[in-house]
Amino acid sequence: MNQTQKEFMEIAIGLSQSGMDQGKGGPFGCIIVKNGQIIGKGSNSVLSTNDPTAHAEIVAIREACNSLGNFQLEGCEIYTSCEPCPMCLGAIYWARPSRVFYANTKSDAAEAGFDDQFIYDELNLPYSDRKIPFDQILQDEAKKVFENWILKENKSVY
Repeated sequence: MNQTQKEFMEIAIGLSQSGMDQGKGGPFGCIIVKNGQIIGKGSNSVLSTNDPTAHAEIVAIREACNSLGNFQLEGCEIYTSCEPCPMCLGAIYWARPSRVFYANTKSDAAEAGFDDQFIYDELNLPYSDRKIPFDQILQDEAKKVFENWILKENKSVY
């Protein structure tokens, strides 16, 4: 860890405290940096937005992508106050940053009441055994749209 990385993480940690103090949501903060400049930042805003997806990383990714005018974060670094949850981890992989730095671990989060282990456990279960039922319907109709995508000549692959 160099001094610049330490300073960026301190900003993310500061966002986790300020967002919590403002009643936005849980104690999580995140910034996204490209070429030494912060291009996106967020604190958990689940409570203030009534949006269960408004985790710090998601808020920061949305802002950074908007700043870049691109749906990818190539060449960017993410600094997050806590190891990302499964949803944020998925979003991070879709955004394709160069690197992620985190402070607290998922075990630290669990001790604070934010335990995501049940989601990891659910992913390994067959649909029929999950806590929320998953039922597949109208696959043939939906598959036609995928077939149209495959045939589409002017698509942007991501």
